[in-house]
Amino acid sequence: MTNSSEQSSHLSHAEIGKYNTLNVIAETDNGVYLDGGDLGEILLPKRFVTADCKVGMSVQVFIYSDSADRLVATTETPLGQVGEFVSLKVVQVNKMGAFLDWGLPKDLLVPYNQQHSTMEVGKYYLVRIFLDQHTDRIAASSKLDKFIDIWPAEYQQGDKVKLIIGGKTDLGFKAIVNDLHWGLLYDNEIFQPLRIGKKVDGYIKQVRADGRLDLLLTRGSKNKVNSFSDTLIAHLEKNNGFLPLHDKSAPELIQKRLGVSKKTFKATVGNLLKNGKLIIEKDGIRLK
Repeated sequence: MTNSSEQSSHLSHAEIGKYNTLNVIAETDNGVYLDGGDLGEILLPKRFVTADCKVGMSVQVFIYSDSADRLVATTETPLGQVGEFVSLKVVQVNKMGAFLDWGLPKDLLVPYNQQHSTMEVGKYYLVRIFLDQHTDRIAASSKLDKFIDIWPAEYQQGDKVKLIIGGKTDLGFKAIVNDLHWGLLYDNEIFQPLRIGKKVDGYIKQVRADGRLDLLLTRGSKNKVNSFSDTLIAHLEKNNGFLPLHDKSAPELIQKRLGVSKKTFKATVGNLLKNGKLIIEKDGIRLK
């Protein structure tokens, strides 16, 4: 918590479905009331109020509607906020739609008209959390394309990007790039386990003539050796300076142990040998 004098740079209104830093304006038996600006006073229930929380102080809270549709604050952390893509599990389906567990007492609704395919209890779906502008209610949608930018992406080959793994395709995995565009990771260039909703760093392999993006999980060959050298040395240090891997090791074993292709492993070992950092032994490689 911080003093209110430090909060002059914060927004004067609270945003529903997001984290906010708000000032405490009143203490009651039920909890404390926070200044939500345009949204009015918002209750932070007593169970979330710490002993040092006083009028004039500020707290970081998440704002959402409770089961009676009243705005309420919480210090609990949801699995996602408005504007984010996140993979969530369906815990109930009824005539209103599917309800997702997003880490708060009130589950997150995906109305039927926001379901890309009919959702089933127990399954996980990648959704975008949004605020319904007509009702001010937080909801989610699995119709992801309408949240993806229709304008071609302006990326350069080798650019580092944030990826969220989307659906599986015949060629590999679709991924959302920087929350804005679709891109594609090819099966033969994936050397780590992926699941829908997983967030990983990636790189632009190329921007195709039609504006579509091809992606990589490791830097292109020019930088690949350098980017993996540090990782390999760290693995060796963690294992008393030795790894039982060599040029005859199965690609699957190298991938499972280190998460890279055999080609990258051999190139990196060669580079470290040349720089005098490794020695080759009969059963593997050792840090010099």
